[in-house]
Amino acid sequence: MSDDDAGAVPPGTDVEELRALARSLAREAGALVREGRPARVEVAATKSSAVDPVTAMDRASEELLRTRLAAERPDDAILGEEGDDVPGTSGLTWVLDPIDGTVNYLYGVSSYAVSVAVVAGPPDPERWTALAGCVHSVVDGRTWTAARGGGAERDGRALRVSAPPSLAQSLVGTGFGYAAERRARQAEVLAEVLPRVRDIRRLGAAAIDLCLVAEGALDLYYERGINAWDVAAGGLVAAEAGAWVGGLRGRGPSSTMTVAGAVPVVAELVALLEDAGADGREGVTRS
Repeated sequence: MSDDDAGAVPPGTDVEELRALARSLAREAGALVREGRPARVEVAATKSSAVDPVTAMDRASEELLRTRLAAERPDDAILGEEGDDVPGTSGLTWVLDPIDGTVNYLYGVSSYAVSVAVVAGPPDPERWTALAGCVHSVVDGRTWTAARGGGAERDGRALRVSAPPSLAQSLVGTGFGYAAERRARQAEVLAEVLPRVRDIRRLGAAAIDLCLVAEGALDLYYERGINAWDVAAGGLVAAEAGAWVGGLRGRGPSSTMTVAGAVPVVAELVALLEDAGADGREGVTRS
């Protein structure tokens, strides 16, 4: 696929059919995670740092999703958090987060989800075209879905992003990375943001945060360091509910920064984050 075709939707793609499959997959994996959670969860491995865990259930949930997709959509590619990438020939890629909010799952904190999305083009949030997705909150069963051009909903109810009158009256969600240098820099940025907003919430699952923006339970959201599988489904839900979803300095959403919220207030948050150097080099204190 050439750069000109990046993100092009294959002819005949039925986004509502893809939404239905994403919903079915996320709910099935969610049931596995919910019903299979032991009284005490053990860490099976770590990723970016010693405090970034992987559990056996992360792997089991992703294996279930991969097995179902191999049967239902054998020509599609797969990008998953825990396993090897699977190439495809259809032009579509399924982007999987088997447990978004693994630390919450580990400790029994209720905010964790299964996220399933399908995109056209490169598996890069700045270049792909997100087509359909589902975020299924495991503990309480809330299920958010979206289809490109078909709107966003939670359990059958259409969603619309809220429009707070100002940044100062906005409830803002965010999250923090696992590397010490990144956390230190994020704390500096937070110190710039917190006095300028109503309050901050850190729930620990980016996909759910983006869905809460979609339904107005959060006014705005920003985070550095989230991955493709964190933003794929939730970002589409937010966008289809009317939110602006992007990055800083004209970029799209990426691991450098992802921001979501209603226009025009989201532009105030973007400007604040740019002024704070939130996308700058980490480990360096801004003078």
